[in-house]
Amino acid sequence: MRESTDPLVDTSARYRAFAEVEARGMSACYERWAAGVAVDPRLVTLIDQLPPTKRQPNLLFGAARLHGAAAGEYAPFAAWLREHWADVAATCLTHVTQTNEPGRCAVLLPALAALAGPLAIIEVGASAGLCLHPDRYSYRYRFADDDAESGGGERMLHPAGGPSAVVLDCTVSGPAPLPERMPEIVWRAGIDLGPLDVQSDADVAWLEALIWPEHDDRRARLRAAVTVAREQSVEIVRGDLNDEIAALVARAPAGATVVVFHTAVLAYLNETDRLRFAAQMMRLPVRWLSNEGQSVVPGVLERLGEAPAETSAFILALDGEPIALTQPHGRSLHWLG
Repeated sequence: MRESTDPLVDTSARYRAFAEVEARGMSACYERWAAGVAVDPRLVTLIDQLPPTKRQPNLLFGAARLHGAAAGEYAPFAAWLREHWADVAATCLTHVTQTNEPGRCAVLLPALAALAGPLAIIEVGASAGLCLHPDRYSYRYRFADDDAESGGGERMLHPAGGPSAVVLDCTVSGPAPLPERMPEIVWRAGIDLGPLDVQSDADVAWLEALIWPEHDDRRARLRAAVTVAREQSVEIVRGDLNDEIAALVARAPAGATVVVFHTAVLAYLNETDRLRFAAQMMRLPVRWLSNEGQSVVPGVLERLGEAPAETSAFILALDGEPIALTQPHGRSLHWLG
């Protein structure tokens, strides 16, 4: 579990870890805010009024943004947060971190397309289900200039019906098995403790608030993906992923390869629940595709052998075996040899 999501870690340490590991190089604003909170006893005291699971930097900052906190330096933010604490705290108590980044489909798609189809896909921690439409987005894979195997350039991939309003950009290195065509997905469903509804403007506003301040491209992509998702409803079962997964797998159509996938989800589970989920994945008749922080999925980092130099990198694993390193929001994919 990451320090920033571990309810057993004290608040100052959680925010310091978020600043130094997760926000650094990704959001200058959130790095400043988190580093400031870490050394601000007055704000730490306020945050500690929340239950431990509600003190996460992503949740607090998202709630603040929802209520109008402007991106900028720490001192104005701290003053604003003290003034609006009651509203922000109320939102933290009624919401959870449900970042629904469709860009992550760009790192999942090559692994999905390499599996024997047709596919029945299940996302745990599905939020509003935007990642349950990987075959309905367009992709622009740009090959890293220093990747001798690819020679540079780019490759476009579109849905069977033509280009999508959503174009996902991803820089690729290593021998990634980029598909020539979309995987055949015949059934899709999700699980979430509190599913969001793409038809709800309030739920979509929460999704936008969870996007980090500088990431304007992600905001535009989210809005386009919501438009796509609104055209095809997908069932998202309300409940705990460990309690609901077996029954949902059993509902998948016969003859389809069932793929259970998740990205940036297991970090919010305690160690016992993560071990229980991993055990279920090995026992159920599914392929298991995980895209999580380096020490989150039991055994994956150990099988990789050496921790990636980029501390914020996720590890993409198939059935518990690492196959690629990814940027957390799907911006890059480094396929392992």
